[in-house]
Amino acid sequence: MNTTTVLLAIALGLAAGVAAGTFGVGGGILFVPALVALGLTQVEAAATSLLAIVPTVGAALVPHQRFGTVRWRAALTVGLASIAGVEVGVRIATSLPEHTLRVLFALLLVAVAVQLAWGVLSQRRGYPGRS
Repeated sequence: MNTTTVLLAIALGLAAGVAAGTFGVGGGILFVPALVALGLTQVEAAATSLLAIVPTVGAALVPHQRFGTVRWRAALTVGLASIAGVEVGVRIATSLPEHTLRVLFALLLVAVAVQLAWGVLSQRRGYPGRS
């Protein structure tokens, strides 16, 4: 890796850390597109993102636990249930053509953006203090 790539990777890590701490995302939404832009294939970017998420999640967990915002039963239930899905997902990812996988990831990002926008717009309220 050259110096520019290392600096970009550090910037990506910092951005993912802020996103993890602020929004609860593990960084995959940021990591995968950035890693693809840095030259990895879609499958390599997804696999690398999964490994990079581990320390990010750990670092975000500590302060959230201090604030009492972690719901351990829900986290463990979702985490354990996802183990079977991970195996299926890896088999799908490694069997699809690169272009198809990129399109599916892009559609996932669009779906997440639409869901977030819909939630914000459906909760639109007036300014505080106005009826």
